[in-house]
Amino acid sequence: MKNIILPIYLLFLVPVMLLAQNKNGFPVQVKTENGLIEGNFDTKTGIQKYFGIPFAQPPVAELRWKAPQPVKNWSGVKMTKAFGPRPVQKLVFGDMNSRSDGVSEDCLYLNVWTPARRNSKDLPVLVYFYGGGNVAGDASEPRYDGESMAEKGIVVVTCNYRLGIFGFLAHKDLSAEAPYHSSGNYGSLDQLAALKWVKENIAAFGGNPNHVTIAGESAGSIGVSTQMASPLTKGLIHGAIGESGAAISPTMPPIDLATAEKMGQDFLSENNIASIAALRKLSTADIYELGFLNTNPFRFPLVIDGYFLPKNLVEIFESKEQSMVPLLAGWNSAEIPGVAFMQGAPFTPEAFVKKVKEVYPNNSDEVLALHPHANAEEVAQSATNLAADRFISYSTWKWLDLHAKNSNQPVYRYLYSKLRPPLVDQSLTPGLAGGTMKADKSKAAPKALGAPHACEIEYAMGNLDRIKEYAWTPEDYKVSQTMEDFFANFIKNGNPNGSTVPTWSPVKGDDSKPPYMVIDVDSKEVQSDHDARYRLHDKLFGNAK
Repeated sequence: MKNIILPIYLLFLVPVMLLAQNKNGFPVQVKTENGLIEGNFDTKTGIQKYFGIPFAQPPVAELRWKAPQPVKNWSGVKMTKAFGPRPVQKLVFGDMNSRSDGVSEDCLYLNVWTPARRNSKDLPVLVYFYGGGNVAGDASEPRYDGESMAEKGIVVVTCNYRLGIFGFLAHKDLSAEAPYHSSGNYGSLDQLAALKWVKENIAAFGGNPNHVTIAGESAGSIGVSTQMASPLTKGLIHGAIGESGAAISPTMPPIDLATAEKMGQDFLSENNIASIAALRKLSTADIYELGFLNTNPFRFPLVIDGYFLPKNLVEIFESKEQSMVPLLAGWNSAEIPGVAFMQGAPFTPEAFVKKVKEVYPNNSDEVLALHPHANAEEVAQSATNLAADRFISYSTWKWLDLHAKNSNQPVYRYLYSKLRPPLVDQSLTPGLAGGTMKADKSKAAPKALGAPHACEIEYAMGNLDRIKEYAWTPEDYKVSQTMEDFFANFIKNGNPNGSTVPTWSPVKGDDSKPPYMVIDVDSKEVQSDHDARYRLHDKLFGNAK
């Protein structure tokens, strides 16, 4: 590893402010392809930390709505001891926590945690993409912290990517000026640029550039699925982990370029903006107001641009054009409450039948046959299953199914099922994106029937101690240890199995009852008896062959 650990006597030359910020650390330096950076060696954990490393030029001014450009070299030593700014975003999910240095269009920074020593090399690498619907989130959130995973012998990278209008606006003029003749997907190209940076630089941190696993949750998992599908990532990734989500209908599927360009033109027309050139001249505040406050920030989708994504994901995987790498993915047992399906109707058999007939007018008998509804308890569970499948569970299943059927790589499926413990502060309530928010006392929270969306992140990354809102129990720490071990084993070996965890069998493409791992206090492998639900939605969402 190419680093310089400064002698102890030089600690006295470090400003008092930096020592106060990191009382357990001393400076360390690494030479990257663009210049020398300085982070901190944490003597408590033995992990080196480098935060706020630029991996592309700031996407501002004329670089707005362009593919990320390579970082320019610098002279001297760049301090990388604090998280960079997070991408411009609205607090769509009020439960997200951030340690970043404010909000800015100048946001293309990544963070590295490494356990490397003087002669370390070829350590496995994890690159993690945050969630947030491609409109929120950032790489500094405590639940994504890489220190615990690094203590297991893995170099961990988290990276920012552009969001909302800044990351996904398409327009015919943007397509005309791009050398690849399309537009949109700038946030996805930011993720790609981070992977290219890892390929070129991670050896300096003791990592193996040919042993890189990408992972993410929700929109981050959707990012993993698109990076796995893109022809541009060949040779950059060697394993993939998806937590709840793939860019497959109905979950944030990419749309065709012509439609995306028209949506961009409609946005400009609605706001009386004559051209992309005029839009580029507006301030960050103006674009934030127009693109996040005055409109639905989710209106700028992923695009089948003929460059990053030449086809939709189903077509790419069925053509066996994806990266042929091991895949581990799954979802949570109650991704979203059943009220999202019932839409205010009571949890009675009669109301459930009525709602199913409204939502599935041509296939209600098939849906009802697969979703028990004889009493309120069965309705609550079936409504939860339908809401989750329509939201994100089915798309994740389809991703796994496609790769199992169209590759010779191992595919591992999980169902995360640990219920959350009580909140420390009873005035709070769990938020959709994983954290907490102020409770609305006028509404009774629905009974938790399983693990909700995003709740597994801090377990998987070993970060329960960084999330202070919940009254964690020994059972929670047991689940976290198991899930983190599964992930660490997979990152190291392309296989989650090991001496400290239950045996986990891969999925076979032709298995009608595929195995999956239930991750809970007592984790165990079971055979699926409910894949008929997903095969029905496969047909209803138009993704079946």
